[in-house]
Parts: sequence; C-alpha cells; structure tokens
Amino acid sequence: MKSLPLALFVLLSSPAYAANLTEVYREAQQQDAAYASARAAYEAGQEKAPQGLALLLPSVNLSANTTHNDVDLPASNLQYNSNGYNLSLTQPIYRKQNFAQYEQSKSQVVQAEAQFAIARQDLIVRVAQAYFDVLLAQDNVALADAQKAAIGEQLEMAKRNFEVGTVTITDTHEAQARYDLTTAQEIAAQNDLEIRNRALQLILGKIPAHLNALNDKLPLILPEPNDMTKWVARAEQQSPQIAIQRAALAIATQEVERNRAGHYPTLDLVAGYGQNSNSSYLVTGTVTSQTVGLQLTLPIYQGGSVNSKVREALANQEKARQDLDLGNRQAALQTRQAFLGVTSGMAQVKALEQALVSSQSSLDSTRLGQEVGVRTNVDVLNAQQQLYTAKRDLSQARYNYILSQLKLKSAVGTLQDEDVEQVNR
Repeated sequence: MKSLPLALFVLLSSPAYAANLTEVYREAQQQDAAYASARAAYEAGQEKAPQGLALLLPSVNLSANTTHNDVDLPASNLQYNSNGYNLSLTQPIYRKQNFAQYEQSKSQVVQAEAQFAIARQDLIVRVAQAYFDVLLAQDNVALADAQKAAIGEQLEMAKRNFEVGTVTITDTHEAQARYDLTTAQEIAAQNDLEIRNRALQLILGKIPAHLNALNDKLPLILPEPNDMTKWVARAEQQSPQIAIQRAALAIATQEVERNRAGHYPTLDLVAGYGQNSNSSYLVTGTVTSQTVGLQLTLPIYQGGSVNSKVREALANQEKARQDLDLGNRQAALQTRQAFLGVTSGMAQVKALEQALVSSQSSLDSTRLGQEVGVRTNVDVLNAQQQLYTAKRDLSQARYNYILSQLKLKSAVGTLQDEDVEQVNR
C-alpha cells in the first residue's frame, strides 16, 4: 500500500472532513464493507484456475514407516525393527472428468471477475446515490429555511396591514398557517438530512463535514449513441451480469460432461521407488523396489448413481440456460430504464429551469401587484410556494439525471472511475 501524504492522512483520519465525489468514492473503496467482501470473493475466485490445472498435473506422495516386531516362536522370542519409505508418482493420462473440471475452473474465474466488476460499478452508483441524497437533503433544508423566512416576512406584513385595517384577519391566518406548515417541513428536512448523512456514513465509516456541491452549470448531454436499441445490444454483449450467467451455463455444461465421465475408463502413469530394511536372524538387509507402469480403471456399475448425476446435471444445465435468458431480459429492461432516465431527465431539467425562471417572474409580478392593490397576500404566498417547489424539483431532477447517466453505463458494463471524476468537473 502506498503511503499517503501527511496532510491527506490527517484529513481522511479525522472524524469529519470536506470532500468531493471523487474523494468520497476513493475513501469508500477502502472503507465499504460490501466492496471489501466482494474483493475477497474475487481473490478467492482467482484460485480456481490453479486448482483446476492441478487436476492435470502429477501428484507425488512420500510415505515412511518404522515398526518394532516381537515374534514368539516355539524355541525362542524374536525381536527386531523394520523401517521403510516409499515415493510414489501418479500422472493422469486420460481422466475425462479432470478435463471437464479444468474447463469449469476457467469459467469460475470469469464469474469471479464479472462479480467483482459488478461490485465495483455498484459501489460507484451507491456512493453517488448517497452523495446526491445528502446534497439534495441539504438543498431542501436551505430551501425550507429560505421559504420560512420569506413567509415570515409576509406574516409580519399581514399583521401590520391588519392592524391598520387594509386587510382582513383571513390574510393573517393564511400566512400563519403557511408559516407553521413550513416550520414542520423544515423539521422534516433536517431529519431527512440526518438520515442521509448516516446512510453515507454506512459506506464511509464517517460523515464528511462538508460535501462539495456540483457545478451549477450542469452540462446536459444525450447518450452517445442516442439509440436505445444499440445500448440494449451493448448490454447483452458487455454486461457483467450477463457474463456471470454465461459462465454459469458453461459450468453447468461441463458438469454434465464431468458426470458422464463416470462411465469412461481412466488411465494413469504410476511410478514408485521404495526401500524397506529389517534385521532378524531370518532376513537382514535392505530391499529396494522400483516400479513404473500404467493403471487402467474401467467403471462397470456404481448402483445407478452416475446416470442419476447426469440427469441432475442436465436439469441444472437447463436452469442455467433459462437464467441466462432471464438475465438478458433484465439487462435489456435496466438499460432501457436508464436510457429513458437520461433522455427524459435531460428534458425535465430543461423544463424545470424554465419553470424556475417563470416562477421567479411570477413572484416578482405578484409582489408588485400586491403593492398596487391588485393582488392579495395569499397570491404572494402561492407564488412563493410555486417558486420553492420549482427549486426543489429542479435540484432533484439534476441529481436524478446524473445518476441515470451512471446507471446507464453500469447497465452496459462500461462504468469507470473516470466517470466519477467527470461528474466533479
């Protein structure tokens, strides 16, 4: 592990720190338990390759023995020691089941790699979701505070106007009701912010003191290519989830072959070297043995277990085939949803940006109308409500648009760390 600069180490070791999305993601790579679990599973999966190869390589065993012998004879009692060792080697020449397991091990490695790719992309999406949830909650708290202050001004104005007799008590009651409602919304927004911070803490193990906001001038870009069919086709080719299902089908197919191999003979090269020594009045000395040969084993009958295992493997193969078909459909659905999330999200952001401008103009006009007596306090309150609703909706739409972009790339298996850095720019 590379050493961190002292300043960065202090920053990341503190209970709370300020960070942008890229820094939060890098910290999550080190702290998130789910990602750490996936990384360990990936490392374990890599060991399937040498395990499969070992089935094709020779095995060598050494055994040794020492024995004290006490033999009672009619005329005497015989005691002596015997010692020996034996070195044996077995090299599979033809074992069909071993070749099938070797092919399975390669597919298991592919599975492990695809599962880790999913975990890495899932971490990006989870971090972005938690990050944006906190930003949105902060926006909502700020908007609730601003709206409460604006309504408070209208409430004070209504009270003053009622005292001088220019408005009825209804305007005051309406403003008070809006003020109380906004106070409740402010409390709810603060509670939601606390919950969102804790959700981010679940990933990082700590709560950043401040999260950097995104660029106000969010670039609105359509998917490239802007063709849903091409994105779906890409998902079917590149999706890690589909890769897992394909590998599962390959493993199931080789499992059929492995079980069918129970009917096939096996042929091994066997060799041995050993020495045995003992001392008695009958035999004294060392006996050396050297052997080399071929061992053929032909299975004849195993009680029907081989046929049963073949039928079981065929059923599991069909299950894997259906799972692959289902996986293709799910990948296509997820890709379509993410694609539409980007395209519709882009249109929604543009519409809400215009709505925000219109709402601000409406509020300005309504306030002016109130000053000249053609609009009431309630009209101003309604215009304020419309403005702050537009601000909240725009804030959420912006975050949803970015998330949809990340999810679209995740659906086709192309989501990378560079995409996180791109969001920060």
